[in-house]
Amino acid sequence: MTLPSLSRIAVLASGRGSNLQCLLDGIAAGTLPAQIAGVFSDRPDAAALLKVAPAQRWACTPNQFADRAAFDRALADAVAASQPDWIVCAGYMRILGTAFVERFHGRLVNIHPSLLPRHKGLHTHARALEAGDTEHGASVHFVVPELDAGSVIAQAPVPVQAGDSADTLAQRVLQVEHPLLLATVRLLVSGRIAERQGQVLLDGQPLFKPLHLDSAGTLSRLS
Repeated sequence: MTLPSLSRIAVLASGRGSNLQCLLDGIAAGTLPAQIAGVFSDRPDAAALLKVAPAQRWACTPNQFADRAAFDRALADAVAASQPDWIVCAGYMRILGTAFVERFHGRLVNIHPSLLPRHKGLHTHARALEAGDTEHGASVHFVVPELDAGSVIAQAPVPVQAGDSADTLAQRVLQVEHPLLLATVRLLVSGRIAERQGQVLLDGQPLFKPLHLDSAGTLSRLS
């Protein structure tokens, strides 16, 4: 009997790779039936690259290329060569161009440290505090050419506490980012999540609100 092949995940990362590590831990623990197809970075010194074997690493700085489009083409070609089923942006700090996004449409997701559509872009924790938000968190969404505007698959909220700084709030958000990403990717590789014309589908049915991560690390529908 031929066993089904594991889903292949390409990971884009620019930093230390803590979200990549949570995926690797899930794979090692047998709770994520997948394999890392490769890790791709715009920073050759990114610690995330060291979490996989040299043959699984690709890194180039954008200034090695004539322009942004040339860098994006090289990155896209390298990602495609790894034959991924899914591409996960896990702390990738460079905006992906339209051509890259469209090449992997419906297979490209990102984890973002806010409850989208609030606080797209950078410095989300400081902006949540400045806005007086009582709740903050993280979101996993499909990537579209517009920054952080793709359909949201799942979210994990955290309360904003009195006396919070951007750093303390960031630490609490990071604690939910990891289980959120792992649970969402588990759904992706199971084939239960898809995207059609800007709509997230769960088991073939429209998902009108993002899934919610509970304290047990389980994703469920909000009523």
